[in-house]
Amino acid sequence: MGSASVGVPDGTSAVAHAAFPKGCLAMRIRDQLGSVFSNEEFREAFGDRGRPGISPGQLALVSVLQFVENLTDRQAAHAVRARIDVKYLLGLELTDPGFDFTVLTGFRQRLLDHGLEERVLDLLLERLAGQGLVSAGGRQRTDSTHVLAAVRRLNRLEFIGETLRACLEALSAASAQWLVSWMDPAWQKRYGARTDAYRLPSERSERDRLARQIAADGYRLLEAVHTSTAPTWLREIPAVTVLRTVWIQQFTRTVTDGVQEVGWRGKDDLPPGRALIASPYDPQARYSHKRGWAWTGYKVHLSEDCTGSGQPHLITHVVTTDATANDATVVDAVHDALTTKSLKPAEHLLDSGYTSAELLLTAPVEREICVVAPVRPNSTPQQIRSAGFGKSAFAINWQERTATCPSGRTSRYWTVGLDNNGRDAIRIRFATTTCSPCPVRDQCTRSTQYGRQLTVRPQGQDALLERVRAEQTTKAWKERYAARAGVEGTIHQAVAVGGMRRTRYRGLAKTHLGHVLTATAVNLIRLDAWWTGTPLAQTRTSRLAALELAT
Repeated sequence: MGSASVGVPDGTSAVAHAAFPKGCLAMRIRDQLGSVFSNEEFREAFGDRGRPGISPGQLALVSVLQFVENLTDRQAAHAVRARIDVKYLLGLELTDPGFDFTVLTGFRQRLLDHGLEERVLDLLLERLAGQGLVSAGGRQRTDSTHVLAAVRRLNRLEFIGETLRACLEALSAASAQWLVSWMDPAWQKRYGARTDAYRLPSERSERDRLARQIAADGYRLLEAVHTSTAPTWLREIPAVTVLRTVWIQQFTRTVTDGVQEVGWRGKDDLPPGRALIASPYDPQARYSHKRGWAWTGYKVHLSEDCTGSGQPHLITHVVTTDATANDATVVDAVHDALTTKSLKPAEHLLDSGYTSAELLLTAPVEREICVVAPVRPNSTPQQIRSAGFGKSAFAINWQERTATCPSGRTSRYWTVGLDNNGRDAIRIRFATTTCSPCPVRDQCTRSTQYGRQLTVRPQGQDALLERVRAEQTTKAWKERYAARAGVEGTIHQAVAVGGMRRTRYRGLAKTHLGHVLTATAVNLIRLDAWWTGTPLAQTRTSRLAALELAT
């Protein structure tokens, strides 16, 4: 445990204790953890040549403080210059003038350039592991939430117009002389203002005509950039690359009898959502929807330790993906990262979005992690209606690769392959001639052309799924799984305190760095509550919901 006086100037310590006789969060962090981050941990991102610069360890701490109090760069720099508690935290003299706010932007970029975006959280966890506040072999839980990109949502017409305008803006800054030498003067009026800054045509025909005009102008610009007389480096400008990609994704161009025709791509002809650019200003942001909520941006997955009630529940890992990524795809990465950090849990609580039969079967064997998660219920029409013959009514002979229906008939086809999610699956189908004369056909299948079909997992996975479906209805399993609900409070705290719902930055890498800093900030807030014995807040219930009404 650090001392209040170690590394803190006497004058700063005296004034801080006089101003805060009971202490405050920033002072307690200094007292309990010392300087937290050392300069040596960031040496690879900062050279040794030239005159001494601002301490990277201090910049890391200021960056975390930003998300503890949800400060902008300007506000954080002003706090370093003006606040006594922040000077105490950083070990600065009262007369220290601080630094310009732009230094924080450069610090974040250096972290990204050298792959150190997760270093801040990892260093804090290493310090806390040494104090026994977090360790391997316990219980952890993971959940995700959506993150809005730092861009506006645009409709399709606004999107293409703004994409072309953004490219013209970039070219105007990069090579104004070249652009002026050939650009149509009408473009200055057409694309000089933001596309969403004026009212677009309301008639469908006029909107289509405007879209064709924007498309034709975009193609003309791309052709000009790729002529032999244009500087070759213009083609490498990111805005030009985005324009080219968007035009490929959004338009078709055909030439008939020497006449060029440009048109929208149909919805069925668009690229999949994981590849479809949604904003020219953040090409990595993606459009997605979940449970009736639609957004453009990213998704963040938080893992936290929840082993014991006597210790703070600390965030142990952060994963940021684009908005379209399936939750199940990050589980292996989370397990690998926690193992590398020596924080591998013995039990991992997940929701059904992360779960698969393969995970439940392989995690205990390959990683020595027991995954506790519900599996999706059987979704066959018969199971949903609770009528007719569901999968359980069929006897499957795995050795002979056949299935027997309730009427005693045997299946004809057994096909091993993949399901729609790319997972191993077996399709069992009965012959049409077998099902057609069956007197109970209407209780088995609604198809009038084909026989009954079953889709099952390989034998080991199928047996596991059925066992888990039975277990998750028991009281003991529900009590064991109830601990997972606490991660919802962690997500709420990260959103309410650090503004995690909307990213401050553009691009996946910068957004992930912001999430790591937010997670570190939440950990410090929770540590402060634990140091001071502040009890956890109770779940709020509205008065209306608390009424006991007869049902």
